[in-house]
Amino acid sequence: MTLVAGLGNIGSEYENTRHNVGFMLADLLLNDGGFSNVGGSKFKGELFKKSSLLILKPSTFMNASGIAVKLVCDFYKPDQIIIIHDDLDLNLGALKFKNGGSNAGHNGLKSIDTLIGTNYDRVRIGISNDKNNVISHVLGKFNDEELNLLVPVLIQAKQAVLELISSKDINLISSKFSLKAPK
Repeated sequence: MTLVAGLGNIGSEYENTRHNVGFMLADLLLNDGGFSNVGGSKFKGELFKKSSLLILKPSTFMNASGIAVKLVCDFYKPDQIIIIHDDLDLNLGALKFKNGGSNAGHNGLKSIDTLIGTNYDRVRIGISNDKNNVISHVLGKFNDEELNLLVPVLIQAKQAVLELISSKDINLISSKFSLKAPK
């Protein structure tokens, strides 16, 4: 069983914000259809299942994402966990993959690390950084120009996640699908 968790914040005020790229990619994966909604409040998030694939969108808000991830892990015991999240340290248009590692101050990852450890694959989607006002930046909405850069990244990330699920080889996926931000 594979768990893919797209991180983000619930509510219409957070739609299309930089912090919600995990939700955006989860929605792209769900668009392929065939998923059943298998839980809400029990798992503290929207949980969808198709065969041996679970897709989770936590409803705990970003900083407590680990609660929902742990509840799903405790119940389904997935052998593969993939976390999709925004990354301030990557420029918009960049896409990287890794297993474990530092949370780099990302509160959603801190929560997950605390509750299940760091042995999971990560899909890191660059959102750039505004060091003068990080909170406003991550909670800010993408403008049209930024969305034009983001959409192809999300499409590539979707294909990478699908291949990662079947191959379970993060190094192969990293060499094949990583993107550098355009100049």
